[in-house]
Amino acid sequence: MLIILSVGGSILAKELKPDSFLGYAQALKELAKEHTVVVVTGGGVAARDYIGVARSTGANEVECDYIGIDITRLNAKLLISALGDAAYPEPPKDYKEAQDVLSSGKIIVMGGVIPGQTTDAVAAILTEYLRADLLVISTAVDGVYSADPRKDPDAVKYETMTAKELVNTVMTTEMKAGSKSPVDPLAAKIIERCNIETIVMEGSEPQNVLKVILQETKKSGDKKGVYLGTRIVN
Repeated sequence: MLIILSVGGSILAKELKPDSFLGYAQALKELAKEHTVVVVTGGGVAARDYIGVARSTGANEVECDYIGIDITRLNAKLLISALGDAAYPEPPKDYKEAQDVLSSGKIIVMGGVIPGQTTDAVAAILTEYLRADLLVISTAVDGVYSADPRKDPDAVKYETMTAKELVNTVMTTEMKAGSKSPVDPLAAKIIERCNIETIVMEGSEPQNVLKVILQETKKSGDKKGVYLGTRIVN
């Protein structure tokens, strides 16, 4: 199976320590023994910091997006370094290049592509373009909620939800460079239009992400008790 994994920068590079990259590299190598894997890395705190400074110096949102894209690609290169020979040596710069290098048999790692698209959106578009079997969004929250649980104590976490419900939930997200959301509106719309099987989960433990993906990709078997976060169904 072809798996697309979006790893948020807030997970992968929260404090920019090697252990996080090495931990994900180990999990990805295990996953690649059974499946073909493409990873999209986010920018995280560093991207938001750079974007904040750029805005303060007068940069517009497109310019801020390009800065964020550069940071996501730096994170991609760090993960490639941690993967060593298991990874394709350079982050693809666009969807066509990702498709072209898929035949290498290596783990593909890339960052952002163009302004206006978060890395989650890039991952969703890749899932459609490459006709992947599963999209997993590894983020800093444990699923999709009815509201921001940090601000609303009555926020309810969805164990499962439809793609349309996902769109309705995230449409209030502000579309600015570096904005925070478990799934951004563009990614949600891509998931909806393409009927993409999707899991949104907390990803601070790479081995847990690995366990969930391997369990989810089994053709049969009991999936009860496996931590998933939120499963998007159609």
